[in-house]
Amino acid sequence: MKLNELRDNPGARYKSKRLGRGIGSGKGKTSGKGVKGQKAREGVSLNGFEGGQLPIYRRLPKRGFVNPFRKEYAPLNLGRLAKAIEEGLLPADAPIDEAALKAAGVVRTGGKLAGVRLLGHGALTQAVTITVSGASASAKAAVEAAGGTITLLNPPAEEASAEA
Repeated sequence: MKLNELRDNPGARYKSKRLGRGIGSGKGKTSGKGVKGQKAREGVSLNGFEGGQLPIYRRLPKRGFVNPFRKEYAPLNLGRLAKAIEEGLLPADAPIDEAALKAAGVVRTGGKLAGVRLLGHGALTQAVTITVSGASASAKAAVEAAGGTITLLNPPAEEASAEA
């Protein structure tokens, strides 16, 4: 094969529509955009516009407060943790931390996530030593009932003030 023999696969490239090339083309004059107005122009921005009527996002009341500094955590259920230990992705006898969970592919962290939060859905049969950013009360109880220990990197404010 020579360089001058190289071709795309059939159908790999589409012919571009030739707009505004006379009425015989079917896409002449207004190029299929109708007549005048905002939608015939480039840079159309009509999201949420309702023809001058007050848009629904302004008609509906705003309620509550959204904290812009909130922390979001990657959820990890006990059932998923137990399954990862059974499959050999995580060692039950060695301490488990967030880096080990990420390396094993059990959780996805990074970006906007502030760490891993252990949740109590599922059952844990083996004693594990786990260090995570947060945990629910049911998850703590289940880990301790199985004979394991749980260490929190970010203990809640009421627990931190009680220890001090």
